[in-house]
Amino acid sequence: MAVTKDSIIQELEKHGVSEEKVKEVSDAYDIAEDIHDGVPRQSGEPYITHPLNVANNLLNWEIYDADSISAALLHDTLEDAKDEDEYNVDTIKEKINPTVATLVEGVTKLKGMEFDNKEEKNAANTRKLITAAHGDIRTIYIKEADRKHNMSTIEWKSPLKQRENAAETLEIHVPMAVKVGLYQGKNELEELSLKYIDNDVCDLIEKRRKAIIEQQRPSLELMAYRIHEALDKKGIENRIVFRQKSINNIYKEIKNEHKKIENIYDIGYFKVLVKNEDDCYLALGVINKIYIPVNGRFKDYFSNPRGFYQSLHTTNLDDEGNERKIKIRTEAMDKRDAFGLIADLNMGKTIEEIQKEFRDKWFDKKLQEIDAAYESDREFFKALTSDLLVQNEIYVYGIRGGITIPKGSTALDYVCEAYSLKELNDLTCIVVNGVEVPFDQELKNNDTIKVVCQGKLDQSNWLESVTTEKAKMMIKKLNNAE
Repeated sequence: MAVTKDSIIQELEKHGVSEEKVKEVSDAYDIAEDIHDGVPRQSGEPYITHPLNVANNLLNWEIYDADSISAALLHDTLEDAKDEDEYNVDTIKEKINPTVATLVEGVTKLKGMEFDNKEEKNAANTRKLITAAHGDIRTIYIKEADRKHNMSTIEWKSPLKQRENAAETLEIHVPMAVKVGLYQGKNELEELSLKYIDNDVCDLIEKRRKAIIEQQRPSLELMAYRIHEALDKKGIENRIVFRQKSINNIYKEIKNEHKKIENIYDIGYFKVLVKNEDDCYLALGVINKIYIPVNGRFKDYFSNPRGFYQSLHTTNLDDEGNERKIKIRTEAMDKRDAFGLIADLNMGKTIEEIQKEFRDKWFDKKLQEIDAAYESDREFFKALTSDLLVQNEIYVYGIRGGITIPKGSTALDYVCEAYSLKELNDLTCIVVNGVEVPFDQELKNNDTIKVVCQGKLDQSNWLESVTTEKAKMMIKKLNNAE
């Protein structure tokens, strides 16, 4: 069904958006229609279909914030306007509001600048976008919605452009979605991209996934029914939702871990959704009394959240002895898992409160650190993609809390990530899982790390023990200070 101005407005009205804000969205559409009038997309469709679909993608992610929708409708207007004196940021401030103007400016590519090559241009535009998120996280959501629609319509591009766009999406946009907790968008972008990277394998995975889930469905449904009944008897309100592992996650396990699809135990799984955190732990106890838990497969992401993600994960043996993954969380946590921080707008939080939480988190602090450290856009982009926006990450724990670092990071990389330059200078030893390790030891997912800073060591060969750009920069600073 085609997305129209009326369908956008109806959806906003259905979710209680005020008449005043709905009028702003209507006005934003009228401006976009005027700016893009007569301009076709490569598909031959009128260009206005693109901003409409970008706005609709936000609605599909349950973002009913009128300023975000207005900005989505206007996101290409500054770039495409023929007369900058007649239509500019000030025009949006005057005709819509200053917040929408700031959001549109944040997602607009740089104009009037010359770059030596495409890489420099992409680096500068990525820096502009991602640093704008420090001011308003909604810029990332709008850009991800934009990328999703572009990726869903790239069949009109050349095969080379399709592969380039797919690779860029996996390199930049997928990890960016993860950093704000937009896992639904992340999965959608991955699947759209993989079609152009390895379509035959993706088709095969999709067929095998469907067959495996159909085969497993009876035992999964029986297990879910028994758990639901047992929780009801204990007075724990609950809702059980069936899910399937994403094609991309299956693809990565087959490619990186050399697994057969038949041996991936959580192709099909279910979530147990309850009212509050206490009920999550009560539900876990009930489940473990009915079904034997598998040792080493329990994860508590309440006490150790992964970014914005919170859940209990358990794996239990079903009635036939098969391992079955179960995720236990509240309804609110489930919304956050799908849509990230912005989901809190629907739960009574203001955008200012959401922005503050974003700034308090490791991702934004790390982003500001990288931005301050590198004057060159190219160096900024290199540090961003190698240290922060990475697809393969591990999660490690220490006294400073849990952090995400690139897979392949060493014990010394972790110290450089979590500790100050002064503390690094006094580094004595690193203990991983209770055992002192060499500084170049590669860390594994869920390692627990203790850092001892009691005296200075020889630092001359430390560069050989690190992999991240930040660690290299910190060690060079130490060496230059001597």
